[in-house]
This record gives sequence, C-alpha cells and structure tokens, in this order.
Amino acid sequence: MATYTETFGKDAGGWFGWISNSQGPKPLEIRGGCAISRSPWWIDYNHAPPGAGYMHLLYMLFTAGAAGEHHREVAGANRYIAGGLGTDFTDARITLRLKGELVSRGSQLHLLCQGVHDGICTGWLLTGQAFEVTSDWSEQTVHCVLDEQQWTCLGSRHDRADFYGRTPLATVLADVNTDILFVLHPLDVAPMGPIADDPHTLRPERDYPVWRSRLPEGYVMLDEVRIEFPG
Repeated sequence: MATYTETFGKDAGGWFGWISNSQGPKPLEIRGGCAISRSPWWIDYNHAPPGAGYMHLLYMLFTAGAAGEHHREVAGANRYIAGGLGTDFTDARITLRLKGELVSRGSQLHLLCQGVHDGICTGWLLTGQAFEVTSDWSEQTVHCVLDEQQWTCLGSRHDRADFYGRTPLATVLADVNTDILFVLHPLDVAPMGPIADDPHTLRPERDYPVWRSRLPEGYVMLDEVRIEFPG
C-alpha cells in the first residue's frame, strides 16, 4: 500500500487556498506544523444551479502535471507530485488530523476530486461522508468508494458547460488528474437586497452583495493529511 503523508512541518507542501477566479491562489497560514484556513472564504460560483451549488474552497492540492509548479511561490514545492503517487484514487482512504472553530450554517467539510477527461473537467464531491471540525484534535477518515450514491457530481453553472460537466465517477476516480480539495458545501447564498435577474446567472460578491451572516465562519487547522492507496 502506497501512502502519502503531509505534516506541514516546513511549508505547505503544495497545498494552497483560493482568493477568487480572477486573483487565483492564496497561501495558507502555516503555524506550528499546521495549515490554517480562515474565513471569510471566497464563494465558488462555478457550479451554481443547475449545478450542485456554491462552495468555499479551504484546501487545494494539484495531483498531476506542471500546474503544481505554477504556484510554488504560494504553496511551496508540491510533495505529492514529486512523490510520484499517481492519480488513481479508487478505494483510497484519506485521513485528516484537524481541529478548529467553525460556525457551519448547514455546510459540511467534504473531499472533492476533480479530473479532466475528453476536455471536460468533472468534480465529484463525497457528500456521503464528511469531516467534522471540532475544538479538539481528531483523526477522521473518508473512503473513496466506487459508489455514485455517496458522491455528488458538481456539474456546471449555466455558462460554463463548455468546461465543466459530468464524466462517470469510475473514470474520474481512476484518474484524478487535476486536484483534490477540502471544501465547505452547501452554502446559503442570499442576495443582500432585491436584484432584477436570477441570482444563479450572476456571480455572488462580484455582481451583487450577499448576506455574509448566512455563510460559514471560523477557522480550520489541518495538522496532517494521509492518503493510503490500495496496493
């Protein structure tokens, strides 16, 4: 069994946060061997209805290709890609050691796996299993089972179907060639005041203000990420 372990002892090891579509990645706060992500978080609107909805992107890691080097200044050297661990996440077990203070407001912390196949980027969110953020350290594991009932395909907002879409879970898990993320989903995105158009055709906090009081708040401290791949 091959195993990847990141303890954030020196730097982020390739992990990063996200500012916005226009501004791109942001560095995680690394303190005492922990990678810390704090609110307010950007609202990812790429999968607004008719997609699976809005998300906060707390932690991201490229799993293949030169993209892992593009953000070296932000995230440090990508130790996952350097370790040659591959992109087959079928039946992989992902364990986090984490704690924090989170006002979740109905959201949960989930694993997201993304891959590009035949020109379409597909994201599968492991909504059947979640990580719980508690005030004390805990170690929790999710299992990348090949069962679409435990996953939610993100799909696409109305105007991004040329890039985002749906590829079978088996195809994506066998080749997660883009990235893995830990995200908060779902989000209660509500316009602050009336707007003339369908809000899902617009971009929250870019085209209209939102009630931040309805979104998750807090911080998450990630002490270790461990991924165990079947032999």
